[in-house]
Amino acid sequence: MFRHMVAQQSLQDSINIQSAATSSYEQGNPPHPGAIAELAKHNLSMTGQFSRPITSDDFAWADLIIGMDNQNIVDLTEMAPKQDVHKIHLCLNILDESGKEIADPWYDHRFDRTYNQLASSLPAWLTYIKRNMLTN
Repeated sequence: MFRHMVAQQSLQDSINIQSAATSSYEQGNPPHPGAIAELAKHNLSMTGQFSRPITSDDFAWADLIIGMDNQNIVDLTEMAPKQDVHKIHLCLNILDESGKEIADPWYDHRFDRTYNQLASSLPAWLTYIKRNMLTN
């Protein structure tokens, strides 16, 4: 979703987007069929995406690391070098919904809810990045 938003604004050469997991449990697996189906409803594709765990290199190069739920934030904070902890943010906090999580659709298959939560928060993240991180 975010890659699509960034490309629509021709910022793909300025914003590098990666997706990584906080564990290696699903490493190498494609996205959940429910996620693929929900994105297809919105003409978005996850072709070529496979799960991979976050690495120390990710912490080093990333300016922002956005977790979906509080457990992600705990895990990321424990993994991150001290100097990179400030990069970690809970996704919905950008909307002043402090502490509110994006519920994992793995458990209840509500991929539509996840899509809607991301559709409301990702534009705010893009605005934040454009205002605070991109140089003119």
